[in-house]
Amino acid sequence: MAATNGAPGHAVEEPVKIIIVGAGFAGLACAIESKLKGHDVILLEKFPEMKILGDIISFGANAGRIFERWGLHERFWPICTHLKTFHLHTWKGDLISAQPLEEKRFGAYQYNGHRGELHAILIDHAVNTLGVDIRFGQQVTEYWETDDAAGVVVNGERLTADVVVGADGVRSKAREMVLGYFDKPRPSGYAIYRAWFTAEGSGIKEDPMTNYLVKDGDAFYGWIGKDVHFLCSSSKGGRDVSWVITHKDEADIEESWQFPGKMEDVLKVVEDWDPRCTAILSKAPNCVDWKLVYRDPLPTWLSRKARIALIGDAAHPFLPTSAQGASQAIEDGVTIAVNLKLAGKKNAQLALRAFEKMRYERVRKTQITGETNRDKWHNANDEEVKKNPDSVKLFNEEWIMGHNAETYAFEHYPEVVKDIQENGYKLPDLSDDDKSKERVLKAREEYLARAI
Repeated sequence: MAATNGAPGHAVEEPVKIIIVGAGFAGLACAIESKLKGHDVILLEKFPEMKILGDIISFGANAGRIFERWGLHERFWPICTHLKTFHLHTWKGDLISAQPLEEKRFGAYQYNGHRGELHAILIDHAVNTLGVDIRFGQQVTEYWETDDAAGVVVNGERLTADVVVGADGVRSKAREMVLGYFDKPRPSGYAIYRAWFTAEGSGIKEDPMTNYLVKDGDAFYGWIGKDVHFLCSSSKGGRDVSWVITHKDEADIEESWQFPGKMEDVLKVVEDWDPRCTAILSKAPNCVDWKLVYRDPLPTWLSRKARIALIGDAAHPFLPTSAQGASQAIEDGVTIAVNLKLAGKKNAQLALRAFEKMRYERVRKTQITGETNRDKWHNANDEEVKKNPDSVKLFNEEWIMGHNAETYAFEHYPEVVKDIQENGYKLPDLSDDDKSKERVLKAREEYLARAI
């Protein structure tokens, strides 16, 4: 079926009213696609204004084809990183491979750029092009649902809709409502030092140990060693530089897991490495120390009455080594919007149950790639990878990158709904070889016990 911003052959008699909590990439995707599909959307954001924050973010072709359909390519492309080759080295500095990179994969562009800058374009598109009702400074203190409606209490006001979408990130309050208990994140055993800075004035252009990153446009370099990998790239024709270095970290995490980093700690991680690593890292004026938290797959993404759904990081945080967290959040938002378009107001609960059934297994399989990619780099044998460089290449699997979330939802919604209607709604399950299965089964028992 051809991609569309509408829904040929399907007309919603009465718009579905949707409240979305959280104006990150997941919430914005759901709001934009829902507006395009004719729904009545309110998007609530707790911050009083959106600032350009963060550093590098990657969107694969599976998200790229959605942005293209929304008409955003001409706005995204000039500020993105345009990489031709990924130069991967051992920690000693020996070149493993120079992997060619393509601007388009499986028929769509990939977008890598500054998180805050790309996010600002989406905000502008939602508000000024589509007229999405985004309300800033909205602190949600309560979620509620009945058989016929759902809503939130925000700044003391009770708002009502047909469904509520919780896109409120890793510290999600909506998740607590859905599960009935607080799901504490646990340390992944790793942390990331990360930085984004302007090349001008940093000394990176003048130093022969670093100038190759910026002198001929954008460049992408990486080094891998035992339990550590370091990635660095430039963007905007070499004007900006960003880097991330993932390393072992056993610190326990409670509520806060992002701190100002200390450069002396960063440099210790690579003190015996290729001296180019120290040269690059030391050019950053500052960095962030970001503890990588992990959550097992949730027993469900839906509330008891299936009028509240979780999407994005609220439902399934990803490790950065998957390079798919943001893309899967975009897919979530699109799928919900399409399902509600096909279901209509009277069958909104069925639409959300179908959303979970369509997405849960795909998301989990994609999540696991983050662990797989990290482990293949962190456990690589220097001599073996030089003989077999393909073993540590960046992945570009078609089942991930070639996916069209809109088309998939339109085509598979009828059969998924039929299965639910004939066999009943069931909590999602994991494959037998999933390392998290036993813990998830225990979490499911707790979830079900609270329903009694």
